Amino acid sequence: MAKNTSLYFRIVEGRNLPAKDVSGTSDPYCIVKVDNEVVARTATVWKNLNPFWGEEYTLHLPMGFHSLSFHVMDEDTIGHDDVIGKITLSKEAIGSQSKGLDSWLNLTRVDPDDEVQGEIHLSLELLKDTEKISLRCQVIEARDLAPRDISGTSDPFARVIFNNHSAETSIIKKTRFPHWGETLELELDPEELSEEGTVTVEVWDWDMVGKNDFLGKVEIPFACLHKTPLLEGWFRLLPLGNNEVDAGGKLGALRLKVRLVEDRILPSVYYQPLIDLLVESVISPTEVEDSSALTMLEEVTTVESRQDVAMTLVKIYLGQGLVVPFLDYLNTREVNHTTDPNTLFRSNSLASKAMEQFMKAVGMLYLHEVLKPIINRIFDEKKYIELDPCKIDLNRTRRISFKGAVSEAEVRDSSVEMLQGYLTSIIESIVGSVDQCPPVMRVAFKQLHKRVEEQFAEPENEDVKYLAISGFFFLRFFAPAILTPKLFQLRDQHADTRTSRTLLLLAKALQSVGNLGLQLGHGKEQWMAPLHPIILRSVASVKDFLDKLIDIDHDIVSEVPQRAVFMPSVTVKEGYLHKHKAEGPQLLSRFAFKKRYFWLTSETLSYAKTPDWQVRSSIPIQCVCAVERVDENAFQQQNVMQVITQDNDGQLHTMYIQCKNVNELNQWLSAIRKVSIYNERMLPSFHPGAHRSGKWTCCLQADRAVTGCSRTHSAVTLGDWSDPLDPDVETQTIYKQLLQGRDKLRKKHLEIPDADQTSSNKEQISSDIHPDGAECNVQLLKPGQSVAARLLAVIEDLEQAHATFQRREKEDATSVILNP
Repeated sequence: MAKNTSLYFRIVEGRNLPAKDVSGTSDPYCIVKVDNEVVARTATVWKNLNPFWGEEYTLHLPMGFHSLSFHVMDEDTIGHDDVIGKITLSKEAIGSQSKGLDSWLNLTRVDPDDEVQGEIHLSLELLKDTEKISLRCQVIEARDLAPRDISGTSDPFARVIFNNHSAETSIIKKTRFPHWGETLELELDPEELSEEGTVTVEVWDWDMVGKNDFLGKVEIPFACLHKTPLLEGWFRLLPLGNNEVDAGGKLGALRLKVRLVEDRILPSVYYQPLIDLLVESVISPTEVEDSSALTMLEEVTTVESRQDVAMTLVKIYLGQGLVVPFLDYLNTREVNHTTDPNTLFRSNSLASKAMEQFMKAVGMLYLHEVLKPIINRIFDEKKYIELDPCKIDLNRTRRISFKGAVSEAEVRDSSVEMLQGYLTSIIESIVGSVDQCPPVMRVAFKQLHKRVEEQFAEPENEDVKYLAISGFFFLRFFAPAILTPKLFQLRDQHADTRTSRTLLLLAKALQSVGNLGLQLGHGKEQWMAPLHPIILRSVASVKDFLDKLIDIDHDIVSEVPQRAVFMPSVTVKEGYLHKHKAEGPQLLSRFAFKKRYFWLTSETLSYAKTPDWQVRSSIPIQCVCAVERVDENAFQQQNVMQVITQDNDGQLHTMYIQCKNVNELNQWLSAIRKVSIYNERMLPSFHPGAHRSGKWTCCLQADRAVTGCSRTHSAVTLGDWSDPLDPDVETQTIYKQLLQGRDKLRKKHLEIPDADQTSSNKEQISSDIHPDGAECNVQLLKPGQSVAARLLAVIEDLEQAHATFQRREKEDATSVILNP
């Protein structure tokens, strides 16, 4: 039974941070680590002791994790950044909060002895003979040790301790992946055999000057060696155990939202009955108003979980090739239940959320193509724009003319002119993007248009069919992306205050465009009036765009099951990176990386000198067998990754690529891992260094072909719209939601009131003859009851399957302990 772990976290804000700069303030940012590996870095909030970040991430961690930590730093232009404090959350602490953690937490001081990482490979054996008793410890190797020296490495040695006995290995210099292969032996007295002591193996970084640095320890109860005379394996290094001291709020606090979702995934065959019920709901519904597995799922979906359920369903039906019938089913029910067209899709129903998540799943690349150039221009220009008289700050605007001080009227006129220019560019880009819009989106909108037109056929409701589409297209897709570009991956960082205000005004204007200008002048923000003419002029072109958008043949959308939300030829990610020049004489590291433009699809990773360059070099994705980080000391460069490929002869080839920052590095690592996740020849280990000067910089081994010294992380990815479709994981999510609402479903759909029990039974009992001639009485259930009975039976079968597999896992674990 596979294990699936997803970690959701949001760094909301900080408060009362200490001042680290001479100006009496700080420039704080957060570094997020999972088991001491950096997975995210927030933007820097300049000159602020109460910063707001509002950045959120999802991590898929199939191998699990031990701790999540948030380090708050103060960015310095010159010299090293200052450490403000940290918060560390263990996996157990996060998992104990069933609804997730959402609270203010005080920062604690950073103790180097607690900043440990890595594992050590040991073999311990208790030897007893007539002449002597000894404890033999074979210290084989270690991996991923913390870097303690300025070079980004350490000089590690190991020490074995039991009672007053100790022994040390040799020191291996300049490596985080030492290979000792040494055997240490401690002679014990007979009376020590009965002691309940602990065998401790410590790892230290040797320093010529000053005290040695602690790298971690392993503690093994001596009693274990009585039960298991030979104990061998990889052991995680632990900190000294100093309790983190809460500084009483003197270091400030962070508001964090963290949620852990851990699932054990059954084999596919167990989920098929539930998928069959979900598919049946949309491909052969008897009547739209009849109950189905989908409607029952909506009944037990809470407001908090509705968005997650909607996205999960979208992925399930995308995988089945049935996303258009699925959306049509939900939208038809929603339309039929709406009597006032002004309230159509205004609630956060499952239909509304499903359409919203569907657009994000299949339309994100389209949205990038349409909006990214304009968003980049707005960020680059950083214009001061303001229309609200109450918010105009003459001190914040640049001089518009050389005639003297700038007046409010000049600021307003300049702002109107710039907003009109930006808004015109946005509208023109959208209405000219019919051919760029994914066909599946167009067909879904065509079906929606048809259902709304059938329900609201009156002449006075002529615009409703347009509003239904534009409400999703403009109000729930394009406008939110303009308002917060980072959440839609249009930018790496959040906008500053000035740019954020410009984006807000543009988002408001685009919402009015999506409403076809019908509500202009009715709100409180009358200062937006200068933009009303351009909004009203755009209505005709928007309607024409929507008409063209739905002018598409339904058959153009494939109904073949798929593994990804995008087509193979679609560019998933692109941009400038720096590729290591492997050929020719060895260059200094800074000159060995050349700027190249990269494109990633689900079929190839290609690159060229510029985006317009005619000749491209390509790597087939099917040849990728690992995508991993590279240690900083390999090239004396940060944010380097490696793409390892295997040719037809089985030879491995490595391309080293440098990204501009840690977030870009994580995004590219995640993107390439996702498109190669189904490759069959993925490596279990790799070298985080480079083979230079006749040896690996990581483990110091000379053989270029020696097995990798660190484990690969091929399934560790950032969660976003490009996640590969995984029907088992998605169906497990739906099962959990149904399991929580099982009692509610049983009570509503299967339990018959006592007063109606007798008459109901009389009506529903009939006689039937089986093929073998036996007569039996069958209780006939109503359609809704029949579906509910089947759905509840599927839930119970899955519950029993989980219990069976968990029992087997416990039995296997017990067997391993008893028979090592």
